Order: sequence, then C-alpha cells, then structure tokens
Amino acid sequence: MKYIGAHVSASGGVEQAVIRAHELEATAFALFTKNQRQWRAAPLSAETITAFRNACEKYGYGPQQILPHDSFLINLGHPEMEPLEKSRNAFIDELQRADQLGLTLLNFHPGSHLKQIDEETCLKRIAESVNVALDKTQNVTAVIENTAGQGSNLGFRFEHLATIIEHVEDKSRVGVCIDTCHTFAGGYDLRTEADCEATFAEFERVVGFDYLRGVHLNDAKSTLGSRVDRHHSLGEGNIGKTVFSWMMKDGRFDNIPMILETIDPDRWKDEIAWLKSQQVA
Repeated sequence: MKYIGAHVSASGGVEQAVIRAHELEATAFALFTKNQRQWRAAPLSAETITAFRNACEKYGYGPQQILPHDSFLINLGHPEMEPLEKSRNAFIDELQRADQLGLTLLNFHPGSHLKQIDEETCLKRIAESVNVALDKTQNVTAVIENTAGQGSNLGFRFEHLATIIEHVEDKSRVGVCIDTCHTFAGGYDLRTEADCEATFAEFERVVGFDYLRGVHLNDAKSTLGSRVDRHHSLGEGNIGKTVFSWMMKDGRFDNIPMILETIDPDRWKDEIAWLKSQQVA
C-alpha cells in the first residue's frame, strides 16, 4: 500500500496538521513539530500531545504514515565544536518531541562541512552526531534525507548516505528519505523509466532499499546535476511525471510516507489524487 501526502502546516498546533492532511485526502503527511527556523521552542504540553494523538486516531494515521522534519538550522556535521553541540542538542530535542507524539521517524538533512573540513571527516562527524542523539533517545529512527548538494551540503551522493549509515552504531534506528528533486539535482537522472531503473538500481547497490523510510515527491526547476535545490509542481519541471507514476507502481515504495513538497499547496489535493490513480489496481 502506498502512503501519499504532503508536508502540511502545523500552524495553530500540531494537531492541526493532522486535520489539514485529512482535508487533502492524504494517507500520509509531514510536519514540523516546532518552528523550523528557531533553535528553541516551548516543550510540548500534555494537552498538545493528547490532541495530536487523538486526531491521528480519529483520522486513521499511524506512525508509519507520518514523517516529521527537524529544524533547518541543525548542522550535524558542523566543523566547530560549539555550534556542533548546539545542533546535537537541538536534534536530540527533535527526536524527543517526535517520541512524545508517538511518532517513530524523524527526517533530517545530514549537514555541511562549510569548506572547513573534508567530506569524509564531515560524514563521520554526522554519524557521530547521530550516535550521540540515538544514545540519549529511544523509539525514533533518524531518517537521512539526500540533498541537492547546494553550497557545501553533503548527502547528494548515495555514497554519502552509505558512509553515514556505515558509521552509525544502531543500524535499526537509521534510515533514508529520497527526495526526487534533490536526486535529480545531485546528478541522478529520473526522466525516463530506464533512468528510474538505473538510478534506483544504483541506490539499491550503494545504500539498499532496506534503509528506505520515506520519499519526498518533487519535480525540479533545477537541471540535472546542477546541485541547485529548486522544487516544482509535478510535471511542471525538468523531471516530468514519469518517475512519480513509476514509483506508484513499484512495490519497493510501499508502506512508507511519500510526501509532496511541491511549490503550490493549492495543487496538493489534485496531485495526491493523481498519484493515487497511478497505482496498480
């Protein structure tokens, strides 16, 4: 079964995200559990936690259908110790918040070397950060999102993801989210079915579908291999619709949240309906 949804707003309280997903007729959703552009947030209250859990139960969303995203400020590969510790503490807080809400996944961008340390050192530092965070938390899997490789961000090659996983001690609590726009911008073609087969054969060889915990469904304004992160509506960008239809028919993408982050929320309901229509009967 495919779980298909969008990254919805949690404005007004995290329970509102559940309601917004239901209104889209989504079978999955993503959200931020706090303001993603601030380091600190008030702890989740007992009332908020109960409201979120009750809304999930009312509208039929289990933890396997929900992919929260951490703050954009966090850099688990930061070359300097003080900001690295700040990022690690914020990541631990994000994992704890997800656990309090009864969730089992947390999506994060791996990190950036800021042109101060080499790639290998940075990748190992990211893994070390994950180890520190997992040691201080429970129940939630850290889900590494591949990136477009913009600036000094790592994670745009499948080998980067594999290196991080290699150095994470608890393999049962690490996974990967593949963003189609980032994949394309990172140099992996997705425009034809043959391209899709080749790219995901490479993903299986280097990382492995056993680690796939989520997908971000985005077309790209950016070009192949540009390492520029610019999302677009499905079928409106340089990737086209083929990959999205192809994914809907491939059982390797079953039972994980597949999340739209396309640029026009007014299209989300129609995009979700179209994705559902592409599934094998």
